[in-house]
Amino acid sequence: MNSIIRSTARCLRAGAWQYRTAQNNGELLSGWARLMCSSSAAQKTLEEMVKKDKVVVFIKGTPAQPMCGFSNAVVQILRMHGVDSYAAYNVLDDQDIREGIKTFSNWPTIPQVFFNGEFVGGCDILLQMHQSGDLVEELQKLGIRSALLDQEKESK
Repeated sequence: MNSIIRSTARCLRAGAWQYRTAQNNGELLSGWARLMCSSSAAQKTLEEMVKKDKVVVFIKGTPAQPMCGFSNAVVQILRMHGVDSYAAYNVLDDQDIREGIKTFSNWPTIPQVFFNGEFVGGCDILLQMHQSGDLVEELQKLGIRSALLDQEKESK
């Protein structure tokens, strides 16, 4: 119920809503009347969310308590690189965000990672970037120094 209230509030703040009623054989079912966000307003909200920080993740759970293995892997990879400051959105708290981000990025699964508003990929892509060393370079482009570089110096 809270997610419906949050979604409705977001729509009203965005100024993009429609009043819809369900009908059954021409009979008005007033109990099914509800406010619906327009897809353009939802996409605009998601665009603002992915641009909020240099690194943005949409995960199941929170960084402190991931609720799936793939989300945990993303959090752990970022932690290994010393990326502590990033925006994290728990898709389990809001079904509109959970489904909307999949449409926004044209990627069917969660977690999803964004760098500077650009979609990077999911857990598999971030893991590949970590293993190949590409993640260190991408983080440098964001002005973030990977903690793995410091560990490499200490081991020499």
